[in-house]
Amino acid sequence: MKIMDFLSKNAILADLKSTKKDDVIKEMVDLLISAGEIDKSTRAKVIDSLMERESLGSTAIGQGIAIPHAKTDSVQKLVGAFALSKKGVEFDSLDGEPVYIFFMLLAAQDSAGPHLKALARISRLFKDKYFRDSLRNSVDEKAIVKVISQEDEKL
Repeated sequence: MKIMDFLSKNAILADLKSTKKDDVIKEMVDLLISAGEIDKSTRAKVIDSLMERESLGSTAIGQGIAIPHAKTDSVQKLVGAFALSKKGVEFDSLDGEPVYIFFMLLAAQDSAGPHLKALARISRLFKDKYFRDSLRNSVDEKAIVKVISQEDEKL
């Protein structure tokens, strides 16, 4: 499974403005709306789904990474958004460190397989320090796409 198969090229942000967990989620959902991946009328519902998932335990996995994700009937297929925070955001991370790299996933309510495969793929990629550093040092959206696409090619 390639990241660029579900990551919307129009839902990538190199400079996230939000500084709080709730605001990061809202900003990334808005990114998916402006990319045409989800309908604006479902914004509140999607945010609620993501916040509900966060209430079960933070999706910040440590090493400056968070993978907020949820299942929702607001999407028909797996969709992803990506954002970088230059300052870092307190996201209740497992290691207590701020988060700089955000990868949001939304999956259809009835799709267990693709959702879990995508989470596993992203988690595996982020174990690679060079990959994490390359993403964090990306200056714009184009550079982010390039780093992720190059990693996809190694599959």
